[in-house]
Amino acid sequence: MVVDDHPDTVLTLLALLRDEGCEAKGFGSGREALRALQEFDPDVVISDVAMPSVNGWDLAREVRQAMGRLRPLLIAITGQYTKNTDKLLADIAGFNHYLTKPCDPKALLALLAPLRSPN
Repeated sequence: MVVDDHPDTVLTLLALLRDEGCEAKGFGSGREALRALQEFDPDVVISDVAMPSVNGWDLAREVRQAMGRLRPLLIAITGQYTKNTDKLLADIAGFNHYLTKPCDPKALLALLAPLRSPN
């Protein structure tokens, strides 16, 4: 699951993930993502932090409350919140990883590698 209020970011991340053989769905807001979680059980949620209404921290907290700490893997990707205190807030909210934009695709794929089944 990819969540970002910038459509280009969603499309870019979806293309990257699908090119690697991942099944991926994109959403333009935290609110849309929360609604989708009622029908879609993702292994990973990649989310922007700075989004209107339901931001990434709120999304992470709600996902953790509903699904627990073990799954899904939560990855924040942000261009705005890059200070150490922001990373601490992300950890408290339930994110497993915190990347900054522009994100190195290899770094993102490395975080996903342990979840991929060997072919």
